[in-house]
Amino acid sequence: MKKLATAALSALLLAACNSGEQFTIKGNVSDADSKTLYLEAATLNGITLLDSVKLKSNGTFTFNQPRPESPEFYRLRIDGKTINLAVDSTETVVVEAPFNGFSTDYVVQGSDNNIRIKELSVKQIALQKNINDLIAAVRANKMSYNIFEDSLQSILRNYKDDVKMNYIFNQPNTSSAYFALFQKANDMLIFDPLNSKDDVKCFAAVATSLDAAYPHAVRTKNLYNIVIKGMKNTRQPREEVIEIPADKIVETGLIDINLRDLKGQSHKLTDLKGKVVLLDFTVYQSQNGAPHNLMLRDLYNKYASRGLEIYQISLDADEHFWKTSAINLPWIAVRDENGVYSTNAALYNVRQVPSIFLINRKNELEIRGEDITDLEKTIQSML
Repeated sequence: MKKLATAALSALLLAACNSGEQFTIKGNVSDADSKTLYLEAATLNGITLLDSVKLKSNGTFTFNQPRPESPEFYRLRIDGKTINLAVDSTETVVVEAPFNGFSTDYVVQGSDNNIRIKELSVKQIALQKNINDLIAAVRANKMSYNIFEDSLQSILRNYKDDVKMNYIFNQPNTSSAYFALFQKANDMLIFDPLNSKDDVKCFAAVATSLDAAYPHAVRTKNLYNIVIKGMKNTRQPREEVIEIPADKIVETGLIDINLRDLKGQSHKLTDLKGKVVLLDFTVYQSQNGAPHNLMLRDLYNKYASRGLEIYQISLDADEHFWKTSAINLPWIAVRDENGVYSTNAALYNVRQVPSIFLINRKNELEIRGEDITDLEKTIQSML
């Protein structure tokens, strides 16, 4: 209910801005007869449905919405495929798209910003494909971990260099620059303002430019909050990144993990052979962090004596928050300080947090969380 109320409030706020003035998004989607096309607002609180239309054989559509007070983001969605758009005034944006290739092969007119956003979206799709290919290669034992690490860092570095120079620093006062800051790969931010000084500078450049034109906008304030927190975090000295051992994948096929706990002690996942292990990727500072840990504590209290162990990996950017949150946990609590660039999370194909996996007593990965209908019963059957 809280999420629905927040989404409804977001829609009302958007509608209340500059009452009477509207923007238009119109165009054509070919080969989409009888398909439903949705217009959604991409707000800081999440995605809000604004309007929809069932397309006829000619595929034409027109959406009119109240002009936003400051630049805002919207998207067209059809059958799970999306087109991202930005609107900052009463402009008319024209989109021509085929149903197949909807997200990549569309043409947009009426906005240079939206042309650049299309370019960024296509680049991000290509980046994700490259990352998926690397992960598939290492899982199939066609690539060593050293090569994987080097290749992953190389393609991310090249992508960020391109986007920094051509989309962020080149035009920091645009919606496309803001859009670039929040692109994701493996559902994690490509630019990491909480851990990278260079990435903080990107956020600061856009925040400063946005503040000049829209000092009271919610997005402006949010950017500055991110910049301030990032500056604070990156001011602290950081530990060396833990190297991934050459024998990352053991004979059982389990991808090994070796990270340090609060006291600096290393814990290898493969050292837990003989136990049933609940492997958990989480972010303590997220909204679900506390209730998720309460659920885990209940399971641990019931089954630890029978051989259950929990190996919990924090992906929190804020190390201090992790330490204060994990200090009294009874299970193995470690942190991957690479955060959104965690190789461990990528190799386990973590797409959201928390994500859990169950490992049997033979040290074999048995089941992913999304394939579990009853977690407690599944654990019982493995003990």
